[in-house]
Amino acid sequence: MAVFMVERDLKGITMEQLAAAQKRAIECSSAFDEDGRAVRYIRTTFVPGEDRSMCLFEAENAADVEAVNKTAQIPYVRVVEALDLTP
Repeated sequence: MAVFMVERDLKGITMEQLAAAQKRAIECSSAFDEDGRAVRYIRTTFVPGEDRSMCLFEAENAADVEAVNKTAQIPYVRVVEALDLTP
């Protein structure tokens, strides 16, 4: 499985909306995984001064990550393969 970064432009989002979006991402990832499409939400980093966030997912392909985000109705700019270098 690979790691994919979802880049988001979230101008005007409140912390409550961000938390709700994160919850939807987690729930949709779990539902996809239970359905046999291996997608795992890893984490989100939010940059409040720029209203941007980067979310990491583990999946077989970018298309499944895009599908999770579309199902969760969370806007995104792009999905790219990334390396998670967390020690």
